[in-house]
Amino acid sequence: MKKWFIKSDNGLTKENFLNNSEFSYITCQLLANRKIDYNNVKKFLYPDYKYLHNPFLMKDLDTAIEILVEAIDSNLHIQIVGDYDQDGNSATVVLYKGLSYFTDNISFAIPHRIEDGYGISKGIVDNAKEDGVDLIITCDNGISAFDVVEYSNSLNIQMIITDHHQLCFDDEGNQILPKAIAVINPHRVDCEYPFKELCGAGVAFKLMQALFDELGGDENYLIDLLQFVSMGTVCDVVDLVDENRFFVKKGLEILNTSDNIGVNKLKVENGVTKVTTTSLGFKLGPCINAAGRLESASIGVDLFLETNEEVAENYAKKLVDLNEKRKSLTTEAYSRVILKIKENMYYEDDIIVVYDESIHESIAGIVAGRIKDFYYKPTLVFTNAKEEGMLKGSARSIEDYDIISKLREFPNLFEKLGGHAMAAGFTININNLDVLRVELNKNSGLNSEDFIEKVKIDCSLDFKLLNFNIVEELKLLEPYGKANPEPLFGTRNVEIKSLSIIGNNKNVIILVLSQDENEYSGIIFTNFDKYIM
Repeated sequence: MKKWFIKSDNGLTKENFLNNSEFSYITCQLLANRKIDYNNVKKFLYPDYKYLHNPFLMKDLDTAIEILVEAIDSNLHIQIVGDYDQDGNSATVVLYKGLSYFTDNISFAIPHRIEDGYGISKGIVDNAKEDGVDLIITCDNGISAFDVVEYSNSLNIQMIITDHHQLCFDDEGNQILPKAIAVINPHRVDCEYPFKELCGAGVAFKLMQALFDELGGDENYLIDLLQFVSMGTVCDVVDLVDENRFFVKKGLEILNTSDNIGVNKLKVENGVTKVTTTSLGFKLGPCINAAGRLESASIGVDLFLETNEEVAENYAKKLVDLNEKRKSLTTEAYSRVILKIKENMYYEDDIIVVYDESIHESIAGIVAGRIKDFYYKPTLVFTNAKEEGMLKGSARSIEDYDIISKLREFPNLFEKLGGHAMAAGFTININNLDVLRVELNKNSGLNSEDFIEKVKIDCSLDFKLLNFNIVEELKLLEPYGKANPEPLFGTRNVEIKSLSIIGNNKNVIILVLSQDENEYSGIIFTNFDKYIM
C-alpha cells in the first residue's frame, strides 16, 4: 500500500525563484522542493569544473600530497587497495590512471569478498610486503582498519587512507582514526571540506585533483577520469547535488564519447547506445558488482585499464555472464526466502528476520532489498558464513527506521557490524539469530503508518500546463538520482475515455484522458498489471 503526498516547500524560497527567475512556475517549484538556495541555482543547473571546491580543504590531503610527490620523485612502489563494489572499482581506476600520469611504479589489489572480507586486510599487506610495496593508498575503505594500519606500520609500509564511510567513535563521542600517515575522509569531525556526500571515487578524484594541481598535470587528462567517478557516484547512490552533479553530468558526457576500450566493450555487450544514470545503475554498474559478488572484482579494474581490444571484449563478456548468473541466483533465492517468510508468518513481524542456508552471501543484500520492497518492512537476511557456526547477514530498511542505530543497541549479539540508516552488514553466531529476531521486534517503535510507503509528489499539475518547452526546461535538472529525484507530478479530475493494450508483450498502453472538457492522448510503456487496482 502507498500513500501519496504533495511535497511542502519553503514558500518564500519558491516566491524568490518566481520573482527573480526566467524559469517556469513548475521548475521553480521543483527547485524549492529540492531545497536549492536561490543563490546556488546557477551552480545547480549549470554545474562546471570551476565550481569544484578546493581539494586542499580536505583534512590531511596536504600531507598526502607531500608523501605522494616524494614517492613519485623517489620512484617508490605505490599500491592502491580498493573495494569489491562498483564504487571501489571506480576509485581504484581513478587513482591508478591518475598516478600513471606521473609514475609507472604502481599496482593495485582488490579484496576478495569471501576470502578477504571487506576492506584492506593483513593478508593484503603481507602480499604487498612480498611485492616490495613502499606506500599503500586505500580507496572506498580503510577508515575502520585500525589493526591493519598498525600492522602495515610495523612492516614499514606507509599508508594513506581515502574513504567516505562513517567514522568510529569512542564512548565519549570522540572520533577514532587509524594511525595512517594521512586519513582523508570528508566525514572527519575536524575536516572543513564543505561537501560531505562524496563517494569513494569522488574522494579519490579530489586527491588526484590536488596532485595534478601540485605537479602541473594536464587538466583534460584529469577531467577524463570523471567517466569513472560518475560510475561510482551513481552506483553508490550518493546525493546528486553540489560536486556530484558535475561529476555525473560531465562523466556521462565523457562516457558517451569515451575512447576507453573497456568502457566501450561493456556498453556493446550490454546493448547500451546512450549512457544515462539509469543504464549505469541498472546495466553497466551491476556487471562490475557481479564480479565482486561471485568471482574477483579485479576483472572490472582490468577491463578499464586494458588496451587490447580482444582482451577487453573477453573481460566485458565475462562480466555480463557473471551478472546473468547473479540475476538467476537472486531470483531463486528470493523465491525461497519469500516461501519461508510465508510459512513462518514472519510477515506479521515489524522487522523481518529470515535465514536461508543456500543463499550466496554476496546476494543477501539484494534479496533483503527485494523483501523490504515487497512488504515495506525492515528486512534482515542471513546465510551461512565461511566460519563454522557463524552467519553473515545484510539488512535493508525503510524511511522511518534507522537500522544501524537499532542494531547497535545489541552489540553483544554481533561479531561484526557496520552500515548506515538504510542498510547494514553483519556477522553473528547462529545461536543469536532467534534472540535477535525477538529483541528487534520486542520494541521496534514502528506503527502501522510506518509500513505505508510514502509517494512524494512535487506538485499537482493540469495537463493544459504541459508543453515541449517545459520538457526541455526540466532537462536542466538532470542528472536525476538521490536528493534530486525525477520530477513526479499528480493531477486531479481525470477521466479515462478509452484504453487499449498493444505490443507483443502486452506492455504498451494507449489511452485517451479527459480533463476540464479537453481530451489528451497518451501512451505508457510499462507493465499493465501495476495500473490495475
